[in-house]
Amino acid sequence: MEIRPVRPDEHKALGDLTVAAYAAIDPATVDEDDYADELRDVAGRAAGAEVLVAVDDAGAVLGGVTYVPGPDSPCAEFTEPDGAGIRMLAVAPEAQGRGVGEALSRACLERARVAGKGQILLHSTDRMAVAHRLYERLGFVRDPSLDWEPLPGFWLRGFRLRL
Repeated sequence: MEIRPVRPDEHKALGDLTVAAYAAIDPATVDEDDYADELRDVAGRAAGAEVLVAVDDAGAVLGGVTYVPGPDSPCAEFTEPDGAGIRMLAVAPEAQGRGVGEALSRACLERARVAGKGQILLHSTDRMAVAHRLYERLGFVRDPSLDWEPLPGFWLRGFRLRL
């Protein structure tokens, strides 16, 4: 498996994979057309952040993540000046359990360390329990001060890792 920046010819595959992965966990998260469109908009994310993919030896996209380099990024959901972020981590259902999500997450942590960031932040829904276990293994701690409700009744739970 190789972790690298997404290529333009992979945008559609990663967008579709991200929607499918989120829908498999919580169909309600992608019922909103706007959010499904946001998940599919890999080119838009890549314009203001770094989108990484995990690919197998044949070049098939196994998963992806958006690394948000700082609060000035249009993808940022945080304001901490020493922060970086992780967004839209997704692994193809057939690739789950193979360390893809962890490899993508670690690539983001490494980028934050190299950039001299003091912390990395992310949000997750209550139903993404598998992802929560991964984040906790990596050293993230739940931080309720980061929780927010972007839509009525839809809560995003905050996690923080001090570097």
